[in-house]
Amino acid sequence: MGPNTGRQLAGEQKWATQPACREEVDALPSLVLAVRLSLGSAIALGFVRFSYALLLPAMKADLGWTFTEAGAMNTANAAGYLIGAAAFPALARRCRNSALFAAGAYVAIILMALCGLVSEMPVLLAQRLVAGIGSAFIFISGGVLAARLATAARRRAGLILGLYYGGTGYGIVLSSIIVPATVRPVPHGWQPAWFALGAACAVCTLIARGAARSIDDAVAASSASGPGRAIGHPTAWSSFSPALFGYCLFGVGYIGYMTFVVALLRSEGMSQSVVFTFYFTLGVATIVSASLWSGFLDRVRGGAALATFNALLALATIVPAFIVHPVAVVVSAAIFGSTFLSAVASTTAFVWHNLPSNEWSRGISAFTIVFALGQIAGPVAIGWAADNKGLERGLGYSCAALLAGAFLAALQRRLTRSG
Repeated sequence: MGPNTGRQLAGEQKWATQPACREEVDALPSLVLAVRLSLGSAIALGFVRFSYALLLPAMKADLGWTFTEAGAMNTANAAGYLIGAAAFPALARRCRNSALFAAGAYVAIILMALCGLVSEMPVLLAQRLVAGIGSAFIFISGGVLAARLATAARRRAGLILGLYYGGTGYGIVLSSIIVPATVRPVPHGWQPAWFALGAACAVCTLIARGAARSIDDAVAASSASGPGRAIGHPTAWSSFSPALFGYCLFGVGYIGYMTFVVALLRSEGMSQSVVFTFYFTLGVATIVSASLWSGFLDRVRGGAALATFNALLALATIVPAFIVHPVAVVVSAAIFGSTFLSAVASTTAFVWHNLPSNEWSRGISAFTIVFALGQIAGPVAIGWAADNKGLERGLGYSCAALLAGAFLAALQRRLTRSG
């Protein structure tokens, strides 16, 4: 985006703070920037996190892993995510969000490619941990930039946030094509897929980093506060603890599904074409979710959005555990894909609605930390259940975690009454 776009975005931000103004300038540049920025979430989750589910069956068979060991790979990734989320607020005070976004993307490119060179469990775990740190930098900085972009086009705020998080779907769709095309039925035949995924991360980085820099230049320097609260004392975490606990359980429940559902489909005798259709549907539904839920995210200021998404995800999670049919699993993918990243977007929307702009990094980091804690516990706990009780029982536990998260999130009330 050139200087004219920067001036236009700055103008949108200025207009957004003036209630007398009823018209916004052309929103297309903002939406284009949101889509380009969304390729960061494609890297952080679509490639770094979720592509592993497609690789898990081949890696498990080749390396002789149990489901607990297979789950530990995503637990290591989530542990890195937690480290990155905890470090982010301090780093954000010293570095631009766009710089942290780019740094996380470069780490992801390198670490994804390294998986194609090694097969020892300790090295793979270390790789997943460091890649998780990079993912956190991408995801949080991208979320802050998306929130600032939403302020520049407030009537489309929910759509902009949804577009950013829905970009994970691009990574899922591309993974569903890349992994089957590059995995070979030979020893260590899964390694070429990691090289291909690293290359995909590099392409997405080339497109997304410029958008992050443009938003930083045009919008992030503004001192306008977020809707409904003047900048003052930091908001206490206890004031949104129901949402935080509900989101932690979302992390436990959703990651169990995303880690083991492909292995479940394989164990139930589903063909490669069914697995491809399932994963492709999941990715497309994730992309579509941006427009599907945008109005809902604009209207809801408390925890009702997260509660709704957790409940729908619980339904999607339990279906493949009890209904062994290709149509049922594709329906599950459609429901899950259309809601799980909207649950993530709902937490950023909550921060955007309820906290001043100087607390957005802190607020998004808080949600990311509890999200990471849930994702650390989820894969190992569900993997242990799968080893001892079967994959169906493991997904049942995921469903229970999501229902509990829905209940807690429903207790969250809005923090402000204006804006």
